[in-house]
Amino acid sequence: MVGSTSVLTCTPRPNTTFIIWKMNPKVGGPCTLGYRADHHKIDRTNCSDSINWRSRPDWDPDLEIRQVGIAHEGNYTCEVVATEGNFHEMYHLTVLVPPRLTVRCDDDDGRPVCEAGAGRPAAQIWWVPESNSPPREEAHDNGTVTVLSKFAAYSTNVTNATCFMSHPVWNQSVDVGCPPPGKLLFVRLCLKPWFMH
Repeated sequence: MVGSTSVLTCTPRPNTTFIIWKMNPKVGGPCTLGYRADHHKIDRTNCSDSINWRSRPDWDPDLEIRQVGIAHEGNYTCEVVATEGNFHEMYHLTVLVPPRLTVRCDDDDGRPVCEAGAGRPAAQIWWVPESNSPPREEAHDNGTVTVLSKFAAYSTNVTNATCFMSHPVWNQSVDVGCPPPGKLLFVRLCLKPWFMH
């Protein structure tokens, strides 16, 4: 997730002579981080300060990425050269961005609105009872997506509605009351784990 620390594992092998991490992040071009055991020497080429060994490569060859951002997305490969052979472990790093939550009453018509702003991947939004207005998505240049859904009931007798949002990083709920002309529509926002919808 964006802003967190990510650790990519590289399995240590007995009698290792050389370890190299080859990285192709989205921004900044390729970089390498290598360790040569016979000289106890570490080499870095074109790597940002946020990318480094988790500890000492001679006994823990894992890679640590601090303050993960979308720019870190890409392919990462650990190569270990040992007396018993060469070993490769490959990763594709994908960064999740938690959307900004907004639950409000629309200024124009008082209908409840659920919005998941600038998330990655795009949040899923649905209503109970079902809304006759589908969600709208707006893609941003940085790869995030804003999803907005207004509640429009099929019946005029609806006084309660639940807005369900699903995203891999959420675990909370929010309530809001919207006062359209003549009645109060109570809205509950329920955030669900990604796999539930």
